[in-house]
Amino acid sequence: MRALLFQVVSCCIIPAHSAVYASVYARAFFELGHTRMKRSEIKRRPLADTVLASLEPESKVYREHDGGGLYFRVKPNGHKSWEFRYKRPDGRWSWAGVGAYPETSGALARQKAAEHRSALAAGREIVTSQAARAEARIAAGQSFEALAREWFAARKHSWQPGTATRIIGSLELHVFPKMGARDFTHIMPIEWMDFFRQMEKKGIIDQTGNVRRYCRDIYDLARVTGRAVHNPIEGLHKYLSTRPAQNYAHVTLAELPELITAIKSYPHATDVSIGLQLLMLTCVRPSELREATWAEFDLAVRLWSIPAERMKKRRDHVVPLSAQAVELLQQLHYLNGARPLLFPGRNDRAKPRSNMVFSMALRRLGYGGRQTGHGFRHIASTVLRENGFAREHVEAQLAHVEQGVAGVYNKAIYLEQRRHMMQWYADLLGSLVEPDE
Repeated sequence: MRALLFQVVSCCIIPAHSAVYASVYARAFFELGHTRMKRSEIKRRPLADTVLASLEPESKVYREHDGGGLYFRVKPNGHKSWEFRYKRPDGRWSWAGVGAYPETSGALARQKAAEHRSALAAGREIVTSQAARAEARIAAGQSFEALAREWFAARKHSWQPGTATRIIGSLELHVFPKMGARDFTHIMPIEWMDFFRQMEKKGIIDQTGNVRRYCRDIYDLARVTGRAVHNPIEGLHKYLSTRPAQNYAHVTLAELPELITAIKSYPHATDVSIGLQLLMLTCVRPSELREATWAEFDLAVRLWSIPAERMKKRRDHVVPLSAQAVELLQQLHYLNGARPLLFPGRNDRAKPRSNMVFSMALRRLGYGGRQTGHGFRHIASTVLRENGFAREHVEAQLAHVEQGVAGVYNKAIYLEQRRHMMQWYADLLGSLVEPDE
């Protein structure tokens, strides 16, 4: 049989420049010259050359251990190759390709496996061909991670430090381990869809939406700079889960007196108690208060001017202060006035308190899931509108910006009207716990 096959192959005219044809005929000669063999018939290891050539494919890919972490892999289509299994420095098991068979013989594969074992024993990382290609893509700026970091560097100056840290942190946690080393032009939409659905299965729906938007913007950078012709993230949101819009948790007006009393008697930190009261009296977002500096306040004229870079809509916001709010700020200044921040951190006084400080305080008071710092804005909006105050005055106090052209041209801040409105609201809150005799 072998002699006959040799005669057939030797009679074929193979172009000298055709390595593909030569490889095909070489494989055919090598494989067909041996008896077919099932892996259940293997008697000893390391695997003999006759076994390597004769092993039959099965309906699914399988591996046979040759020894010392070296495996012989057989695919259903008959393709055979060598792989080395090893433990990475982080404790996870991984595979390193050693070479295709018969181009890589058993002896050569075992030599390469021995080199890998020596490298691991010396504490060196195994550099696979896949890892080498990934490093080359990163060096050339063609990897998704390189593109993402370029996008982040260009955009981070327009974000608050906390926002920038949160964005790059989510990319490093969720995206880079899976997609970071890949050529961004080769990642298909279906692969991104599978990736985001895996995130959704973890129950992090909001985080998935944020990460998807970051990745879409990253691809937009590649598109407008001529490095990509389309954005594979575009349109995926139609087929992913979204969380229904929900109001921030807040108590009813009937429950408000008990909450105000609890906040005023908060035993753990006086400045946090004052902060919660100021959230009620000013209707600002918790981050706007938590990151505030004393330089933003003019207590003589009862005004708080928040610069655009600290506002969600990137517009300056002026907050009129009621007499009660000014009194609380004076008390807070006595406690924390030696520092630029109203609420300096405990470990680093140059940074504001944790973004969870007000939420944790409400939780300790027994209002976890019932009241949030942001929820005080909902209470104020409802009470003010129900008591006849103009919608535009309430919206201006909440720093809500009208959509479209009206939002661009309407610069009115209704300052005097809001002074009256917020003093009325402060008096109302005071009457809930200190009723007139």
